[in-house]
Amino acid sequence: MTNQEIAQILREISYYLEMDDVPFKPFAYQKAAYIIEGLEEELKEIYQKGGLKAIEEIPGIGEGIGKKIEALITTGQLRYYEELKRKFPVNLEELLKVEGLGPKKIKVLYQKLKITNLKELEEAAKSHRIAPLFGFGEKTEKNILQGIAFVKKGEGRFLLGEIYPVAQMILERLKSLKEVKKISLAGSLRRMKETIGDVDILAVSSKPEKVMDFFVSQKEVIKVWAKGKTRSSIRLKMGFDVDLRIVPEKSYGAALQYFTGSKEHNIVLRRLAIDKNLKLNEYGISKGKRMIETKNEEEVYRVLGLCYIPPEVRENTGEVDLAIEAFKKKINPWKDLVCLDDIKGDLHLHSNFDGGKNSIEELIDEGKKLGYQYIGIADHTKFLRIERGLDEKELIKRNEYIDKINSTSKNFRVLKGCEANIMPDGSIDIKDEVLKEMDYVIAGVHSQFKMTKDEMTKRIIKAMENPHVDIISHPTGRLINSRDEYQIDLEKIFETAKKTGTVLEINSYPDRLDLRDHHIRLAKDKGVKMIIDTDSHHRDQMRYMIYGVDQARRGWAEKKDIINTKKYEDLLKMLK
Repeated sequence: MTNQEIAQILREISYYLEMDDVPFKPFAYQKAAYIIEGLEEELKEIYQKGGLKAIEEIPGIGEGIGKKIEALITTGQLRYYEELKRKFPVNLEELLKVEGLGPKKIKVLYQKLKITNLKELEEAAKSHRIAPLFGFGEKTEKNILQGIAFVKKGEGRFLLGEIYPVAQMILERLKSLKEVKKISLAGSLRRMKETIGDVDILAVSSKPEKVMDFFVSQKEVIKVWAKGKTRSSIRLKMGFDVDLRIVPEKSYGAALQYFTGSKEHNIVLRRLAIDKNLKLNEYGISKGKRMIETKNEEEVYRVLGLCYIPPEVRENTGEVDLAIEAFKKKINPWKDLVCLDDIKGDLHLHSNFDGGKNSIEELIDEGKKLGYQYIGIADHTKFLRIERGLDEKELIKRNEYIDKINSTSKNFRVLKGCEANIMPDGSIDIKDEVLKEMDYVIAGVHSQFKMTKDEMTKRIIKAMENPHVDIISHPTGRLINSRDEYQIDLEKIFETAKKTGTVLEINSYPDRLDLRDHHIRLAKDKGVKMIIDTDSHHRDQMRYMIYGVDQARRGWAEKKDIINTKKYEDLLKMLK
C-alpha cells in the first residue's frame, strides 16, 4: 500500500470513531494520516529497513497505530477498519466532500434515513426529507444541495499535489532507462494546473517497445488500457490514468508543445501558423510538403515569430500577443517569473507548540536542507482550540524559546509569528500588546464562512487595517473540490492591501492554492505584494512550496512581487 492509501484508511478510521462517539482517538488517527501524507519516503520502505520500531519512531505514530500500519503494509488489510465499516456502511469518501457534512451528521443521516452515498443524499435533499431532522433544517438542506453540486463539478479531477509526486516518480524511472533519449511531462500537469484529469508523458526512444514494456509493468498499475509501439495507457491504484507517447526526435518539440496545451493556446498558435502559410500539428511545422524539424519547443515558437512561452502561462490570456511583441524586440517578458530557487524562506510553519508534528529545531533543519535563509513560525492562536491554538502567555513563552534559538544561530534566522484568527467582527483573537511583539502576524478566517459578501469583505478589511497584521492567509478560504470561496469583494481587498501594506498569501497547500492564478495576476496589476507559504504542520510538507511557486507563475508573478524572495533584512522592511 502507498502512503496515500494508508493515510486515507487512517483518516476514515478517525471518522468512524467520531461517529461512534469514541473520545480522543479520532484526533490521533487524523494526525497520523496528516503526517503520513507528508512523508517523502514510503512507509513500506521504512518498514523494510527497520520494521515496526521504525514506523513507531515516526513522530505522531504510537504503538497502536503503528501495528495497524504494519498490518496494512504486510497484508493490505486491517480487520479493525473492516469492522468499523460494517458498523457504519456509508461511503465516507463521497459524503465528506459535501461542505458542512461531518461524521456526526453523516451518522444521523444513516440512522434516520439510511443514506449511504452521494446519490441517496441528493435524493433525500431534493425530496425535503433532511430539513425535518433535528440539527439540520431548511438552510442546511439547501447548503447540502449546493455542496453536492460543487462536488459534482470537480468529479474526475485530482489535486495537483496528489498526482505530481507519483507522476514525477514514474517519470524518473523512465528517465533512468538508457533507451530513453528525451522525456517530459506534458498536458495540464506540466502547466501545473491546480487539478488534473490524467497524466501525459512524452518521450524519444531508440527502443520504444522496451520502454513500453517497462512502463506498463509499474507496480502501481491496476489496469492496462492500451499497449502499443508508440503509445500506451495505464491506470494507477490512486485512480488516475497515465499516457505515454513516444515520438521521433525531429517531432519532439512540436509534439511537446501540442500535448502540453492548453487547447485554447494551441488554437491561437495554429491560426498564427496559417497566417504564415505554415501548418502546425503534433508532428511538426510544415511549409507545403517540407517538414521543419522542431527538436525543442523554442524552435516551434521561433518559427512562428514568438519568444518562448513558459508552460504555466499557456492559457490564452494575452501571452501570445505579448510573445509576438517580445520576439520583435528580442526580449523575454517572462524571464523574471518567480521560481523555486528564488524563495529564501517559508513564514507559515506550525510547530509542536500548537500541535504541529515537529519541533522548531526540526523545522530549522528542514529549512536549511531546502536552502532557506530563514523560516517563520506561525502557530495558531487561541480561538482554534482543535489546533491547540496558543493564548497570549503561551505565545510569549514560545517567543522566548525562539529568541534563545536565535541567540546561538549565526547564519539562519527564525522569525516569531502567529496565525491569528479574524473574528466575525474583524477583530483579532490576540491582544495588540502581544501582536506588536511579533516579527510578523498572519491573520486568517477560520470560521463562519457563510457571511454575505459585504460582511465578509468588511471583516477582512478591518483585520488588514490593524497595524500589527502583516499577512492575510489563504485569502478566499476555498478548499479545492471541497469548499468554494467565501463571498468577498477582492477588488476592495486588493485596494486595502495596497493602502495598508498588507501582504496577501499564496498558500501552497495542495487543497488550497489560494490565491487562485487569476487573482494573483489581478493583485500584481494592483501593485499588491504577496508571499508564498506552505502552511506546513509537518516538516515534509515544506516541499509543497513548489505548488505555490507554480501557482504564482501561472498568475505571472515575478520575483519582485513575492516578499519571501527577499533577504532577511529586506524582508523585515516589507512587514508592518
